[in-house]
Amino acid sequence: MAKSPDEMAASMIANMKEKTGKTLAQWITLAKKSGEEKHGQVVKHLKTEHGLSHGFANLVAHKTLKSDAGSAAAGGTDLVAAQYAGAKADLKPIYDALIKAVSAFGKDAEIAPKKTYVSLRRNKQYALIQPSTKTRVDLGVNLKDEPAKGRLEKSGSFNAMVSHRVRLEKPGDVDKDVKAWLKKAYQQS
Repeated sequence: MAKSPDEMAASMIANMKEKTGKTLAQWITLAKKSGEEKHGQVVKHLKTEHGLSHGFANLVAHKTLKSDAGSAAAGGTDLVAAQYAGAKADLKPIYDALIKAVSAFGKDAEIAPKKTYVSLRRNKQYALIQPSTKTRVDLGVNLKDEPAKGRLEKSGSFNAMVSHRVRLEKPGDVDKDVKAWLKKAYQQS
């Protein structure tokens, strides 16, 4: 079963000292000493000055700025919940199926919720998940030299951050083809 964002964060925190050489509390102290006040600035500082991966830097920034309730640092779980609230609630099982698939790729498969979509990252963004309508989730993937055919269409005006789009209307649409495209994009990132 796929881990929830809270479970994934807890796992990262538990492994932080081993993976980065410092505990969460030590990283938060360093982040606060940087004097940066915005989430993106804290992430950039931790990545450039301390060599943290994006996932760990993002987590530390969230925890450092968590008292700022008006920022995106208030929590990825809340952002995902907001995306699948109201008329889009029936789409959440599609999101869950995608997260289950990418969670199996490796420990470096990062899930980074934003306001209107969820970014899937490794060394760079390789895919994004966006509930675009009341009846459809759009999966954007970055696939080098992959021709558009069938359900795998060029992204067009959907999103310039990805090369292709797949339209998903039910959890069963997250089939072997979708998982293969996601895995290929992950491996290329």
